[in-house]
Amino acid sequence: MTERIGTTCVQGGYRPGDAQPRQIPIYQSTTWKYDTSEHMGKLFDLEESGYFYTRLQNPTNDYVAAKICELEGGTAAMLTSSGQAANFYAMFNIAECGDHIVASSAIYGGTYNLLAVTMKRMGIESTFVSPDCTPEELDAAFRPNTKAVFGETIANPALAVLDIEKFATAAHAHGVPLIVDNTFPTPVNCRPFEWGADIVTHSTTKYMDGHGAGVGGCIVDSGKFDWMAHADKFPGLTTPDESYHGVTYAERFGNEGAFITKATAQLMRDFGSIQSPQNAFLLNMGLESLHVRMAQHCKNGQAVAEFLQAHPKVAWVRFSGLENDPYHALAQKYLPNGGCGVVSFGVAGGRPAAEKFMAALKLAQIATHVADARTCCLHPASSTHRQMNDDELAAAGISADLVRMSCGIESTEDLIADIAQALDTI
Repeated sequence: MTERIGTTCVQGGYRPGDAQPRQIPIYQSTTWKYDTSEHMGKLFDLEESGYFYTRLQNPTNDYVAAKICELEGGTAAMLTSSGQAANFYAMFNIAECGDHIVASSAIYGGTYNLLAVTMKRMGIESTFVSPDCTPEELDAAFRPNTKAVFGETIANPALAVLDIEKFATAAHAHGVPLIVDNTFPTPVNCRPFEWGADIVTHSTTKYMDGHGAGVGGCIVDSGKFDWMAHADKFPGLTTPDESYHGVTYAERFGNEGAFITKATAQLMRDFGSIQSPQNAFLLNMGLESLHVRMAQHCKNGQAVAEFLQAHPKVAWVRFSGLENDPYHALAQKYLPNGGCGVVSFGVAGGRPAAEKFMAALKLAQIATHVADARTCCLHPASSTHRQMNDDELAAAGISADLVRMSCGIESTEDLIADIAQALDTI
């Protein structure tokens, strides 16, 4: 029987047998005991599946990763300690010193900094292109050493909608995978694999957790990218890994499992950015209601966007559900059931007016966070994106007056009343 996504949210990943725990168990242990060194040796040689140290894998995490994998329609997945770790692992798993990445310029400021500064220091350069670029402009960004293309389904906080098919077509024409951060819509509202993406990442801290309880990330592999067909580009997957007993991941685990196995056996081994089993447990609790919550988030986002658009003290509104939004047509294609509950807008009067507006909010809270049950707002230019200069902010679609409001799941009428009274103070 093919399950609908709501059923997978509730029951995916873990199916208890007779007299087993109804809820996912928390394996709060660093290590596992074995009767013989030979048994443990088979685990280290990747000849058997199992657990020996939570820095690499933990059963609680794997149950939850399996649920997210089912939701996205992938073949393998892993949890990480944060969304930043997920994006770093996804790219560093196939790019190394001397390589190059093509990325959409409209992405979260922390990810932009990861690519433009930190990974550049590691010898991996990036070229940023507008999500609205022509196919020709996108094609021109590639180099012989390009190893991946990266973008966000809905950019945070610019809310640009990625034309996934356009970026996937370009990536595949150059023999590299498309990595898509699907944090904002979640698989409830968009499944990038269905549009040609190869790897999907998430900050599970956001809608998936849904309650601001635990930081985390996830990587999901579609299992569709043929690594051996492009063996010269991806030697880490297609040649023996001497740091792990000479295993060739693409040969041993095929397209369906090579990427995640390498990221676990190699990157998680060396960097250790594992999600704690307790956080994975909390994440699963959030996933069980994801399909219900996303509907209310989207309803509130639409109502708030329409209210703001009609208000004389609001200069502009960005929300793909609005018919006059520049990304409305793409949203109708990729996000027909709604995108997310995040609305970006500018308060008339610029930065001072925006700050006064936020200070007057009573129900909505000023917080770095986004995409959970409680409504919160942020002024990115002075917080999450403060490391960018004005040109970089403009390229990312962020202006000094931009306010990002993440609509929670409160009553719609109360949210609008709070926004109205705050605007009245300006």
